[in-house]
Amino acid sequence: MHDTAYEHGRLFFDLYWRPEFRQVVELGSQNVNGTLRDHCPPGANYLGLDMAPGAGVDLVVDPARPLPLADASADVIVTSSAFEHDACFWQTFVELARILKPGGFLYVNAPSNHHFHRYPVDCWRFYPDAGHALALWSRRSGISVEVVESFIGKPGPTGWADFVAVFRRASTEPLRRKDRMARLVPALNVYDIEAPDALEARSSATWDGRRAAELESRLARAEEELAAVRAARADAETRLEATGQELAFATARLARIENAGFTRRLKALLPGRDAAGRRR
Repeated sequence: MHDTAYEHGRLFFDLYWRPEFRQVVELGSQNVNGTLRDHCPPGANYLGLDMAPGAGVDLVVDPARPLPLADASADVIVTSSAFEHDACFWQTFVELARILKPGGFLYVNAPSNHHFHRYPVDCWRFYPDAGHALALWSRRSGISVEVVESFIGKPGPTGWADFVAVFRRASTEPLRRKDRMARLVPALNVYDIEAPDALEARSSATWDGRRAAELESRLARAEEELAAVRAARADAETRLEATGQELAFATARLARIENAGFTRRLKALLPGRDAAGRRR
């Protein structure tokens, strides 16, 4: 689990956990460089699901079959850095919605960018509208869920930009949370159910796009600076060439002067002749 995925998971539990919650299910729970289990409040019953045995896995599940859990049996479901490895993540999402209690929260974190990594396969990346598409698919499959909030988080030192979404299964209870995640971390492409028409929700910018634009701007400035240096160099070479020509002319003139003086002195030394070379 990379750095930002771990931190976003911690923030989800901090903001969305309620005292009456008891049952937590994690899909993709094998501890690979960190686990969301670290953030689960004390007293909760945590059930970790994964496709293979390993650290943090309580129950091995078959991705080709329905999850062996009862309908509406979990208060909170979390899955992080797993959907990109799931060949049919939309069907998995419906399964997670099925076992979620009305009013319960489903937290999804999946990469929106970065390098290809098989574990054992790597199939997908998630753009800002992915949360609404998943909610729509779930409703079409007969289970009503809503997007509470979603955003693309700023990449950390490892470079991953996380797609983060919190869903809630339909309920007549009012939404209760301490705050929204996107207000507490650097985020783009933000949607929030309590401000669905916010301008930021319509932003088409991405962290990778911003980084590319920044690099292009820096490259343009560097090219301008290089062009200026090249122009200054050409000017200096022109002036140096002119100076060289002047130096050559002066050197030649000095040589002529020196030769003339030497000739006069030599003639003066000749027997029977004066300094002008005339016979005495």
